[in-house]
Amino acid sequence: MRVTVSRKSHFNAAHRLYRKDWSMEKNDAVFGKCNNPNFHGHNYELIASVTGNINPETGYVIDIKILSDLIKEHIEEAFDHKNLNEDVAEFKNLNPTAENICVVIWQKLRPYIDSDKDLEITLYETPRNFVTYNGK
Repeated sequence: MRVTVSRKSHFNAAHRLYRKDWSMEKNDAVFGKCNNPNFHGHNYELIASVTGNINPETGYVIDIKILSDLIKEHIEEAFDHKNLNEDVAEFKNLNPTAENICVVIWQKLRPYIDSDKDLEITLYETPRNFVTYNGK
């Protein structure tokens, strides 16, 4: 029987949506106020969900404390109170859209989750705007 266990977390970060190879006019047309050269910030909400079989010995799919520690070490410490464009290596050449941030979070956590388990990341950029990625 497969069950999904989820851990919610948050981080605050600044970013700017733009492409270096586009003119300011084209960046403004595509990204609007998110292209602010002085950046802007969000209070991101993150839900990491692990799906797998319940271990008959422990009763766990994954120890939620382990999942919490992984998120803290690999996501919160890397992203919280950072300028994603300038402070986070993964975004040096990758536009830090919510979609790309979600995929990067998945990529950072996936190596630490047993291969027989599925990982899904849901990232809220605002209370009404969110993206989900499960590696597919």
